[in-house]
Amino acid sequence: MSIEKQLYVTIAGLPLSFDLHWPFHKSTSGADFWVLHGDIRVESAEGLHAPVAVNLSATVHEVMPSLEAKDVEGPVINALRKEVDKRQLEFLKSGKLVPVHFSSRYYDFKRNKWVFGKANDEDMGRLLARKIYWHHRRFASAAWIADPTEALYVETSAAHVLQVAQQLQKGGLVEMEGEFARAAAALLEQSATFEADARAALEELEKKHAFERG
Repeated sequence: MSIEKQLYVTIAGLPLSFDLHWPFHKSTSGADFWVLHGDIRVESAEGLHAPVAVNLSATVHEVMPSLEAKDVEGPVINALRKEVDKRQLEFLKSGKLVPVHFSSRYYDFKRNKWVFGKANDEDMGRLLARKIYWHHRRFASAAWIADPTEALYVETSAAHVLQVAQQLQKGGLVEMEGEFARAAAALLEQSATFEADARAALEELEKKHAFERG
């Protein structure tokens, strides 16, 4: 099965897609960082998006094998996903470009690894169920479960993520096809819950930014 459009869900339950405009380029401002433009879309709400400029620091640049998509796409997506969970980004129907600092806050130099927050199997199961539901809802396609970006986000291996998905299969919620999973009828019956979770996550984010605007 081919890997087509990918969707990623925040811990709070907001489904997002990422359009990143490769490659990174050196800042023209004279500062020592590299910039990648992109757009994050909320897949549960029509037209809401956040244009971003990912500013990669010199410190992080030193630990990257390269700035090519194959080496840095996963950490970039997960850093942006974390910023959404921390309610640092605002989604609008016509948004202005927002700088996002891709710095060492998500890199553990002692262990030489990216750290976005470890999840237990229950949390991973919830995350995967939401991902599989929204892939069906938005793209009518199976979700790639062995995606290394997903494994990196919850600080585990792709093999372990697959094992968690197989537990969902045993519960009758999904249908596995190798590294991919489709929503079964039992999962689609929970649509009201998934969509309520996404609405609540978006409302909390909007409240925070409304408060900051006064």
